[in-house]
Amino acid sequence: MAASGRGLRRALRASPLPAWRQAHLGARGNLKPEYDAVVIGAGNRGLGQAAYLQRLGVNTVVFERRHVIGGAAVTEEIIPGFKFSRASYLLSLLRPQIYTDLELKKHGLKLHLRNPHSFTPMWEEGTEGKVPRSLLLGTDMAENQKQIAQFSQKDAQAFPRYEEFMNRLVSAIDPLLDVAPVDVAAFQHGSLLKRLKSLFTLKPLLQAGLTLGAQLPQYYQVLTAPITKVLDQWFESEPLKATLATDAVIGAMTSPRTPGSGYVLLHHVMGSLEGMPGAWGYVQGGMGAISDAIANSATAHGANIFTEKTVAKVQVSSGGCVQGVVLQDGTEVRSKVVLSNASPQITFLKLTPQEWLPEEFVGRISQLDTQSPVTKINVAVDKLPNFLAAPNAPGDQPLPHHQCSIHLNCEDTCLLHQAFEDAMDGLHSHRPIIEFCIPSSLDPTLAPPGCHVVSLFTQYTPYTLAGGKGWDEQEKNAYADKVFDCIEAYAPGFKGSVVGRDILTPPDLERIFGLPGGNIFHCAMSLDQLYFARPLPLHSSYWSPVPGLYLCGSGAHPGGGVMGAAGRNAAHVVFGDLKSM
Repeated sequence: MAASGRGLRRALRASPLPAWRQAHLGARGNLKPEYDAVVIGAGNRGLGQAAYLQRLGVNTVVFERRHVIGGAAVTEEIIPGFKFSRASYLLSLLRPQIYTDLELKKHGLKLHLRNPHSFTPMWEEGTEGKVPRSLLLGTDMAENQKQIAQFSQKDAQAFPRYEEFMNRLVSAIDPLLDVAPVDVAAFQHGSLLKRLKSLFTLKPLLQAGLTLGAQLPQYYQVLTAPITKVLDQWFESEPLKATLATDAVIGAMTSPRTPGSGYVLLHHVMGSLEGMPGAWGYVQGGMGAISDAIANSATAHGANIFTEKTVAKVQVSSGGCVQGVVLQDGTEVRSKVVLSNASPQITFLKLTPQEWLPEEFVGRISQLDTQSPVTKINVAVDKLPNFLAAPNAPGDQPLPHHQCSIHLNCEDTCLLHQAFEDAMDGLHSHRPIIEFCIPSSLDPTLAPPGCHVVSLFTQYTPYTLAGGKGWDEQEKNAYADKVFDCIEAYAPGFKGSVVGRDILTPPDLERIFGLPGGNIFHCAMSLDQLYFARPLPLHSSYWSPVPGLYLCGSGAHPGGGVMGAAGRNAAHVVFGDLKSM
């Protein structure tokens, strides 16, 4: 192993406690019997909601069942000396308003922006002594065109127009993320006053239509068609189309040939960091640092956050209204409202007394599409991966392509579709899609000197294998070995550099992080489960059939990713409701 003993000991030293943890330790044992608001789950949305509510004067407590806050945005030292963003691994979608409102930079958030952002090496033999080709994309349009021209001059010319086209769609839809969706239930069943108020919720939707103007039909196709159909209209080269299509299937049990996959792509290109549209970055110290920063903001204003406190039940009064929660140890905590950052399935099928929920509602929640294709593999290595298509520099210092999302087995959209077809047959993909990231290439605090942490976001892996077989250790390791064999073909020597690995299949993601079916979005980001239909039509964000119980996690509008929007939006809805009580 390349790390020296001194370097490893230095890496193993305890980090200073974050401010939220110090505040919690200072208040240990001071759990009050009553708060204005209880938040279930300390994911980024739950923490953000607590921060907003507390800033508005709503006395708020957050209960987290795990020993660490953050939900899927956590940093864990699974292998001594190596700090992993164990589930979520990149930041871009966090809403700019949250970044500013909660003063996250002041509360410790540090970012490493990536440029270039995408690297797709080809699995091919070099010719005449040349290295295999690759496609490297970043913020420099001229350089992007030069890269694309290796495969198609026509595509190189079309790429700026495609980017402009997609950016216009993003600018139209982006404002919809920061407001509650159109209240269809109020239109149908509300009083005249409620119906009139609901007219105002149409404003962002109408503005989006005006922004798109005469091109609305073309944009409608992006949202509803298979992404392959959209990309085929723009480009001819498979490496470019496949690279772009990865954003349409990432984290989703869909093929690039599945209708509606275009929206998943759009969801992943909506973000920005520090004023740079479309930018993605690593968080200094891993993704747990974003959770710590939001928690620091919340506790700075007086919110309480408790870990290892599992909520067992939402308490409902004899009149059918929320009156608090019961913890697993029997402790009762009263509150005016309860906000659940847990999935819709956990919130309504496990925590809420079923007698207070309509039978049809319970049935439809149980039928939500939660299929997940993802197995996350966290790897500790003792040297920098060396790709045939972009050999390492002397001294093995990280090069620009090491900073990227490295796409393997992504040279052709047919490969992506075949990987999906394998999963539909109950098999893990023969050539898995691999999004390969090396956050320590920009943040050396994550690994001992000379070593690196590698994040492998792989798909497709079904929740249950063919014949009803589960994921035992033998099956997990066989799949990980297959992934490593694929990497070895692109970067010889990778397998020999591995110090340790952590394999998280869909059942593992469900068990550890509470992701139903292992789905990182809580339920699929399909058109029938978006906007005013998320999680269900007529029961859209953020209200529930039980007065005082709200949904604020990934299963609420606008969906998954470390964006915080559902928490912020729900906080404003809840505050308005509390004022009217």
